[in-house]
Amino acid sequence: MYAVFEDGSRQYRVQQGDVVKVDFREATIGAPLEFGRVLLYQSDTDSRIGQPVVEGARILGEVVDHPTTKLYIQHFRRRKNYRRLRGHRQPYTSVKINHILLPGMQPPPPSTVAPAAPATSPETAPTTAPAEAGAAPAN
Repeated sequence: MYAVFEDGSRQYRVQQGDVVKVDFREATIGAPLEFGRVLLYQSDTDSRIGQPVVEGARILGEVVDHPTTKLYIQHFRRRKNYRRLRGHRQPYTSVKINHILLPGMQPPPPSTVAPAAPATSPETAPTTAPAEAGAAPAN
């Protein structure tokens, strides 16, 4: 299952669990984001194409990080004593896609209970008897 949504002037093709870089937003890490302009929805049995958007469909995500990339622009003309080096740092917001919801669907409630680690107490630990010297194994 995947969807295509529009954010700003760009379109993104995403699946549940993908991490996409969208234009920078003032949001804290872990904050929820919702994208309402879903242009296309495709699953195994269902496909919906918006005209221009799929009404009621939305994509829920969570802010993961605010990375930046440095881009260098260099101009050089030989034999003219002309060199220019400029840099540009473009900020982004990384968003993890949690749910793709169709009209009328609600996201599942967040689970607040963390999975418990298996306990290794003396009662549950496997017991092995030490082998006696010279004893034949019982078959």
